[in-house]
Amino acid sequence: MVEPHPHPIRTLLIGDQETAPYHPLEAVQDRILALLGGAFAVTASAGRHLLREDSLSAYELCISYTDSWDQAPAPEETAGLLRFVAGGGGLLVIHNGISLQASPELCQLIGARFIGHPPFASLPFSVAAPEHPIAKGLEPFTMEEEPYRFELDPLSELDILLTYEHEGEDWPAAWTRTYGLGRVAYLMPGHHAPSFDHQAYQVWIVQAAGWAAGR
Repeated sequence: MVEPHPHPIRTLLIGDQETAPYHPLEAVQDRILALLGGAFAVTASAGRHLLREDSLSAYELCISYTDSWDQAPAPEETAGLLRFVAGGGGLLVIHNGISLQASPELCQLIGARFIGHPPFASLPFSVAAPEHPIAKGLEPFTMEEEPYRFELDPLSELDILLTYEHEGEDWPAAWTRTYGLGRVAYLMPGHHAPSFDHQAYQVWIVQAAGWAAGR
């Protein structure tokens, strides 16, 4: 867990509830809040209305755990998040949070599109960029997870930090990119509450959140 900080990172955690049959925010919210602890001052909210520019301006970091694949954010929400990150804000996208890809502009912001996944499996994860601030000092680990597959955006310069092995191939599992003055990080694991209890993965979440926020 994170020790209390005199200046906690102002953080917005967004997700979906009734419209999220597979990944409701309420199933993981308490674990994320406990994990981020005193170094982050987290406001959790269902829906995407707080992505508007006038609301996001109160935060330093936005964490997406949205599960709304068929409904793009409203134009004002898409524009708000783009301006937030371009102006220096941080965006951490966890697992199904990539559903923001329903907006083409946010898909490019994240740097990839989710295209499906084989059945839940035990996956070995390997560090692909050990010198990156998020990954430095971290070791390989194994966890039960949905093996998400992605189509990476050829126009986005991504730093792949973590890969997983499945069906004899290595697949991207975490990456970062800069966007204007801001930073974006994506972490693939996060299907359900036990994902956030995995000690090795907990470190990835905390360090990715801190990096995205510029701390």
